Amino acid sequence: MKTDHGAALAQALGQALLQKGWMLVSAESCTGGLLGAAITDIGGSSQWFERGFVTYSNAAKVAHLNVSEETLERHGAVSEETAMEMAAGALATSPDAHVAVSTTGVAGPGGGTPGKPVGMVCFGFARRAEGGITVSAATRLFEGDRSAVRAAAVAFALQSVLELAQAS
Repeated sequence: MKTDHGAALAQALGQALLQKGWMLVSAESCTGGLLGAAITDIGGSSQWFERGFVTYSNAAKVAHLNVSEETLERHGAVSEETAMEMAAGALATSPDAHVAVSTTGVAGPGGGTPGKPVGMVCFGFARRAEGGITVSAATRLFEGDRSAVRAAAVAFALQSVLELAQAS
């Protein structure tokens, strides 16, 4: 994702995280590393980006992020429940990180269903807080081809974490 908008979002996110003294971790499925790439395109991102996971298969989500097999069976890989478990798992495995974001969706061109159409992306957000980890989720439906859906998902993830950092 080498758009001016994406670069500006990543730059702003980096500044906000630096001000907070926070480190970010990402857990990606449908974006396949594009979020991590957008972040690491920014010079100095090692000061605020701790690590990134690309867990495309369900087995990888279970093995590396502690996503429950029951969650995957009950809700599917493309669900807010899975997105939240991905974010929480990424944060739990990254002791120096303060906030996590995850992406899981149907980028297309195939794979859509009536309940989970092409362009649907679920996002998970996890943050360390007093007494534990707080987790939330969001779902968006993006238009366009596979590349457009993935780019929009990266932009939404960056913007959402920026807003989370600014609000905290």
